[in-house]
Amino acid sequence: MTEHARPVKRSLTLRGHRTSVSLEDIFWDQFRKIADQDGKTINGLAAEIDESREDIGLASALRVYVLERALSRD
Repeated sequence: MTEHARPVKRSLTLRGHRTSVSLEDIFWDQFRKIADQDGKTINGLAAEIDESREDIGLASALRVYVLERALSRD
């Protein structure tokens, strides 16, 4: 396993409310890059994803979003 394997908890603010999300470093890094590429803050992008997720947790929704973006580049 790599150093990316252990989830790291970080705080986000979604529509004025603080929450914490645990993601592996590789997902945090890619999530930040995606937000930068789209001209958004990580809080803003996370809020968009949060609004559109259905009955999955926020961490899972963020991982899926990052993976879908990576796959769409192929």
